[in-house]
Amino acid sequence: MIIAGEASGDMYGAKVVEEAHRLDSSVRFFGIGGQAMRQAGVETLVDSREMAVMGFVEVVAHFGVIYRAFRRMEALLRQEKPDLLILIDYPGFNLRLAAVAKKAGVKVLYFITPQVWAWHASRARKIARLVDHAAVILPFEVPIFEREGLPVTFVGHPLLEMAVPTMSRDDAQREFGLDAGKRTVGLFPGSRRREINGLLPVMLESAVLLEEQFADLQFILPLAPSLDRKLVDGFLAASRVKVTVVEGKNYDVIQVCDLIIAASGTVTMEIALFGVPMVIVYKVAPLSYAIGKRLVQVEHVGICNIIAGERVVPELIQHEAEPGRIVAEVSSMLTDGERYAVIREKLLAVRAKLGKPGAPGRVATLAMKLMDGRE
Repeated sequence: MIIAGEASGDMYGAKVVEEAHRLDSSVRFFGIGGQAMRQAGVETLVDSREMAVMGFVEVVAHFGVIYRAFRRMEALLRQEKPDLLILIDYPGFNLRLAAVAKKAGVKVLYFITPQVWAWHASRARKIARLVDHAAVILPFEVPIFEREGLPVTFVGHPLLEMAVPTMSRDDAQREFGLDAGKRTVGLFPGSRRREINGLLPVMLESAVLLEEQFADLQFILPLAPSLDRKLVDGFLAASRVKVTVVEGKNYDVIQVCDLIIAASGTVTMEIALFGVPMVIVYKVAPLSYAIGKRLVQVEHVGICNIIAGERVVPELIQHEAEPGRIVAEVSSMLTDGERYAVIREKLLAVRAKLGKPGAPGRVATLAMKLMDGRE
């Protein structure tokens, strides 16, 4: 059984499944995932698009869907007794399922463990009780779990081998219909409907102001596979700015951008790997923000800033994520060549801290060893 509750987990899970099938083509996978995992051969009994919500209030609003999915997976764990349960991120759901697996005598491999270093440090002890092996993607996570006696392997970040464009920058510009003589600003509003509703209008308003300030700008937006094109088109039709929308070629879009306005999440790490300066923005329900602010124990929100250990790129969260602030940060980077170069250099340095390519293969190898009892 394999569980990925949102878009990035679906992407990583698919790669793990592909690598596992290279090792043993007879292994059967079932559980929760999206399009990528289905294409990799996973029997997805619940679509991860139904599960992808962030924030305390937002989770409560989707409680019925998530609860039914949990009950279904709980029943299947007890009936099917799989040889292994692979959990990918999505901690609120997955830790509860790990407890069910523990009682059912099913081994658990947790890939991309909960961010115990950011909040809920006590979870490390709980994870150690429920999980048989942790496959972590950040080197500083290893000692946290070792202190709790949990077998742990630093597998590296899966994006190192996945964040690869399919064409050259020049070819991508031509295919997307971009003007090579203009600078390109990316609008990355996220992969969830709520993120589009909350962030895309702010980004488009910022784009209008930037277009008034700079004559050499053009805008591009990558559409996440989990989203309905009509949702985005509705906002674009109401805006005065022209935006090129591209489906299914995120990394090609990133490489043609000179700067990006991005929703906080996995995509900010993808952007960092390309060394593209960005402004990170995010909004959640006010109550979710108030609760999270009390619980979070890190200084930064963006994972690239956390890994760098400093505020390399600006973060505009909640009330700060408004057009005036966004435009000020983007304008500063576009006009200050020295600041732009320093940000780019520091983002590329983050890449060196993420290990070596091959994370999905290492996770698949761990999975096989756990199933064979050879850990």
